[in-house]
Amino acid sequence: MILFFFFSTYNKMWAHAHLDLTSLLAQEMPEMPSPLEKDRVVFFQRVATLYVRYVQIFRRLESGYDQMVHPQKRRILRQLLDGVIGRVLELKNEMVEKECSEYHYMDDIVQDLKLTPADIEIPIPRYFINERTKVLHERGQILSAILDRMGLQTKPKTAVVRPLSLEEAIKLIQVSERARQGRLRAKFMREIRRDEERQRRAKERGTVGADLDQAATHIQKVWKGFIQRKKTRKERDDEMIFIGMALGPQHIQPCPATVAARSTEEHRQHRQAEHEREYQMALVSVKDKLREVEGPDMRETMKDQIRQWFIECHDLTGTFPEYPDEEDGGSAVIFAEKTPKQLQEELAAQEAEKENAQKSKGKKEKKADKGKKGKGKGKGEEEEEPGLKMAPSAFLPEVANNHKIYKTVWQNRDESTNFNQKHVEELIKEEKRKEIESEIRVQVDELMREELKNLRLAVDRDSGTKGKGGKKKKKGKKSGKKKKKEKDLTPDRTIQSLYQELVEQGILKQAEKVTLDEYLGDYSYLGTTLRQTDIEPMPSLSDVRQVISLYAVLPLGSSVVHEKAPLVKSILLAGPAGVGKKMLVNAICTETGANLFDLSPMNIAGKYPGKNGLQMMLHLVFKVARQLQPSVVWIGEAEKMFYKKVPKDEKELDPKRLKKDLPKILKSIKGEDRVLIVGTSKQPFNGDLKPLCKAYNKIILIPRPDYASRYVIWAQLIQKNGGVITSALNLSSLAKISDGYTQGHIMKVVKAVLTERRIDQLAKKPLTGAEYVVHLAKIDPVFKEEEEAFKSWYAKTPLGKKRAMAALGKDEEEVEKGKEKGKGGKKEK
Repeated sequence: MILFFFFSTYNKMWAHAHLDLTSLLAQEMPEMPSPLEKDRVVFFQRVATLYVRYVQIFRRLESGYDQMVHPQKRRILRQLLDGVIGRVLELKNEMVEKECSEYHYMDDIVQDLKLTPADIEIPIPRYFINERTKVLHERGQILSAILDRMGLQTKPKTAVVRPLSLEEAIKLIQVSERARQGRLRAKFMREIRRDEERQRRAKERGTVGADLDQAATHIQKVWKGFIQRKKTRKERDDEMIFIGMALGPQHIQPCPATVAARSTEEHRQHRQAEHEREYQMALVSVKDKLREVEGPDMRETMKDQIRQWFIECHDLTGTFPEYPDEEDGGSAVIFAEKTPKQLQEELAAQEAEKENAQKSKGKKEKKADKGKKGKGKGKGEEEEEPGLKMAPSAFLPEVANNHKIYKTVWQNRDESTNFNQKHVEELIKEEKRKEIESEIRVQVDELMREELKNLRLAVDRDSGTKGKGGKKKKKGKKSGKKKKKEKDLTPDRTIQSLYQELVEQGILKQAEKVTLDEYLGDYSYLGTTLRQTDIEPMPSLSDVRQVISLYAVLPLGSSVVHEKAPLVKSILLAGPAGVGKKMLVNAICTETGANLFDLSPMNIAGKYPGKNGLQMMLHLVFKVARQLQPSVVWIGEAEKMFYKKVPKDEKELDPKRLKKDLPKILKSIKGEDRVLIVGTSKQPFNGDLKPLCKAYNKIILIPRPDYASRYVIWAQLIQKNGGVITSALNLSSLAKISDGYTQGHIMKVVKAVLTERRIDQLAKKPLTGAEYVVHLAKIDPVFKEEEEAFKSWYAKTPLGKKRAMAALGKDEEEVEKGKEKGKGGKKEK
């Protein structure tokens, strides 16, 4: 009964998602086109609202797809989920173009929709990994085996306990006992010296010992103060727990309801696998049964219908019709709702269109070229209505189609008898009937073509005329130049051998298991306020996490999304040392199950020397990356590839080795290739800006963490490393003091403080902020000069320039026109 309740819960979640989709599709695909919006701010608000609402649908569909056990529902849900993900990416791209920024602050929209910042967090679909568990496990075993043979696999050291002899054990006990007695004696001597020192000071001051009443009063005063402070502290803690500002002791232990929910989710995933196996078996058995029972009737019915068509065409036109080719659909064209005469005219028109298509193509191209060259507008040209509009979507038709299938098939279906949520056999029959019909139609078409040929011969023989051979269609020559295929430098080698070679060369590496949730950071609560006052805010770490999810994780995880969504081929992560750039690269690989290739200048120095060696290395990397996609190609210290002048101490490394080949590689990456190039740089201003921006079409600036993010980082890292946060540790002050320090710095300090010995002492001696301040003082923070250097560098990037012009109220086109006029004026002079 509990399981059925959960099934109905996810069905309701699916229904609510479609309810929201109904209003969104009516807004995005209206029956009557609405006038274009001219105000950029209003248009951005509209797009941002759509984005937030689609994210809500995305979150519901992801939870439903992960937990539903009905195999047929999961298939339609998966298609819809991919479509919604793609639409979210399209809207994100639209927002970036209209606001000229990678980061957006939508507090007013979140407030209007009564949401929290956590509600607009982009979830990572769990099916990215769950549906490839077996493949990833096998690949991981192969990689581990190769690293073991090379001796590079780090194995955990097992502590070997050596048995002690009797003499060694006695000696160890004696040493421990003498040390204990020595410590005890030292304690006694320290107390005696302290008493003597106290008496000596009292004599020097000439004070007389207090009487018993005064001593008792003093003791009572101290004791009552201590008890009252303890009671007040307890009342304050209880009040904080009551108003929800602190967690009670019952929340330290895992909640029984949470444990039960997790076990239910695991059980449901096992049920998914069982129902999927049953569904696959049903697909085969139902198809075989239908072919055996209904196949002969289908065949005879098709023959009778085609013969009737022959007769009707002959009675109307006096001749037998041309049989449709297999490319045009064969006899399926015959069963459209048209008369034989209309059908024959349509087939003749199609042939004429094919012949005239190639002739008109060249004329259209010439007209288009002339139109581009002409300055004035022609009479036939229509003036576009001024205003802002969204780019055409590749995912909206798919979303609308899946929404329609839900309404026709699943919305009103009675599932009261389907308690276990197994497949519906009637739906399988409907699907398989179409497949069997298309298979039988191909066989029937071959027979009926022969029959039509014999009928023509018989009629011609009776009429005494020679039979005219059927007109053979001339195959049009394929227009366009043939694309040159890339030469395969390793045609005789298997992917396994190439994979092994890259691992042995240290180019293909094992990514660290880090999830994107572990990249800690809080929402930017001041972003909207700062932008309203014309101040560009630095992005928070939560914003960075969102952008990485949208540009890297979601496209790499789904082939459908990557193929149709706005293509992101390369990303540059720029920021000070310690902000987590490499961690984000590893997180992308972990969340999508991608391979990690390291083409950093330091890593490839001395490997595959020479021009031919470089070509071979790149061929191996991208051949394996495409075959075993998704893949991430990491280039650390990316600025070194674009040095204006290579430093003397780095000339031997040849850091500019990939500079010429990288643009060619980017051109070769297509939508079907789930390969992403990720560069990281802690000193991007050392490289030439123009080629750097051309190589990386998305540049993400990662700043040092703000106050909110530092507060979250301190709390999470202390607890993760075995620490306990009490009232003695003021996290707010610690977050304020650590301004300028990065996540890497904070991690070092936490590990330095929380040693094994310090963790053992936590019960008696709680943590304090002073312990962390001592270690923080030994580390240099990110100084203001360095942060300003990053800001000024980012302002020179293409998107940074656009943002600056947008802040001044200028468009890029206006600036370009101004430059052209200036150049023209100089020439005239």
